[in-house]
Amino acid sequence: MAREGLTRLTGNGSGNCNKNDCPNVYRMDTGSILVQGEVSNAFATPRGEGLVEIPESVLKEAVRALGW
Repeated sequence: MAREGLTRLTGNGSGNCNKNDCPNVYRMDTGSILVQGEVSNAFATPRGEGLVEIPESVLKEAVRALGW
């Protein structure tokens, strides 16, 4: 899927990160949530799945953006 098909809920590309490489939360056209962050090895996930780590502040920003 191209980024153009996603609604970015967090981050504006300022601070210590570039426009597209910060931890972020996106909403897909289907309504599902997509999370971008640092890969975590906290435990082994099932095939086809992965873990990412994002700061709590990014998740709170996404919740505010969604009005939850």
